[in-house]
Amino acid sequence: MIFTETKFAGAFVIDPEQFEDERGFFMRCWSAEKFAARGLNPRLVETNISFNRKEGTLRGMHFQIAPHGQAKLVRCTAGAIYDVIIDLRPESATFKQWTAVELTAANHRQLFIPEGFAHGFQTLANDTEVLYQMSAPYVSTRARGVRWNDPTFAIDWPPAERIIIARDQTYPDFTG
Repeated sequence: MIFTETKFAGAFVIDPEQFEDERGFFMRCWSAEKFAARGLNPRLVETNISFNRKEGTLRGMHFQIAPHGQAKLVRCTAGAIYDVIIDLRPESATFKQWTAVELTAANHRQLFIPEGFAHGFQTLANDTEVLYQMSAPYVSTRARGVRWNDPTFAIDWPPAERIIIARDQTYPDFTG
């Protein structure tokens, strides 16, 4: 696995190394030892799948507050997404900044998101599936979000006819 740190401390793009032969390929996309060696939370307690029928579906920007913060390892297993994270760690030099990575079924790329980040994505193709591995279980009373188009963050989303649920459209302006 090739770990490339984003502009955020602790957030990594991970490119699994492929070993190909006439049968196809093999690649390792998870190793607790390799994650721990980089100081990343290697704990995985929950795996979730998000299936999205239409291009332009936007999910996010979601996070959980302490003591139930979640690190996430995200991979697109069908289709393609524009995957976005926002640093919500007040003590961080990159507080309130965002970055995006294109994850596709073809590139096999993953994004490791540490605790303290909001996460969301927009689908770039119909029939897109996203696999999440989480370091902590979902706790509804600790779940929060920031609006996908909050001017505090000014995320540059790809143009699309967006499909967004009401909850994700109506989070209040960020005041943190």
